[in-house]
Amino acid sequence: MKTGSAGKISAKWKEYTRHPLSMALMLLVMLAAALTFAVLLFLLAYILIKGVPHLKPELFSFHYTSENVSMMPAIINTVFMTALALLIAVPLGIFSAVFLVEYAKRGNKFVNVIRLTTETLSGIPSIVYGLFGMLFFVTALKWGYSILAGAFTLSVMVLPSIMRTTEEALKSVPDSYREGSFGLGAGKLRTVFRIVLPAAVPGILAGVILAVGRIVGETAALIYTAGTVAQIPSNVFGSGRTLAVHMYNLSSEGLHVNESYATAVVLLVLVVGINALSGFAAKRMAASR
Repeated sequence: MKTGSAGKISAKWKEYTRHPLSMALMLLVMLAAALTFAVLLFLLAYILIKGVPHLKPELFSFHYTSENVSMMPAIINTVFMTALALLIAVPLGIFSAVFLVEYAKRGNKFVNVIRLTTETLSGIPSIVYGLFGMLFFVTALKWGYSILAGAFTLSVMVLPSIMRTTEEALKSVPDSYREGSFGLGAGKLRTVFRIVLPAAVPGILAGVILAVGRIVGETAALIYTAGTVAQIPSNVFGSGRTLAVHMYNLSSEGLHVNESYATAVVLLVLVVGINALSGFAAKRMAASR
């Protein structure tokens, strides 16, 4: 088995060396991959080296003070903000994608307008979403600087990406799945929710993971909507800062730069942990089918 694999690699290498242009393109691709991996390793090493030595027990106190600059309230706010934003955005994104793929007629002008709008919203800077959230949720709806205003702003921000990735995941499901379900007498709704959506779960989770990464690392939109209070709010109408906002405030003040690096380590671990759990869930769901 190993001899056969080595023979295939040797044959491909000889084919590349026979054509100079193919060899040059292969080397460019390998160089780009190596540079990308090297940059990723450099960022991880830099954050860990600068931040790990400054992780102290007082940074995980449940009560923030100007002396301990605890990040625990920010961690709890981050988890709560992420869950609330996903609770709003994921159902809307999935159901919108189901309508566009399964129910809307192909070539419908309304569908084309929705897709154009979605792609446009995906490219809008987060600061614009923050200004919209401040004018609409904070001012017009009179929610004030609150977790709820921040979560709704983030849900609007990540909705286009969830919607587009879900749409592509649904399109990747073979039509034979739908035809087989219809042939067995299942209706449209049962086919979509029992056959098509379970088959598209890995692709949908990929979009959710991207949304989580954007939510956790967002600062500009939350400064204008959720505020920067370094405490755990008593309800969704209270103000609170997330880890990214906490790290930004510490570094901008210039008094606790080392603690900001420690916050970056925790933020990195949190994102990696959420991605790992999502990937594990996707594999379990795919294996159980």
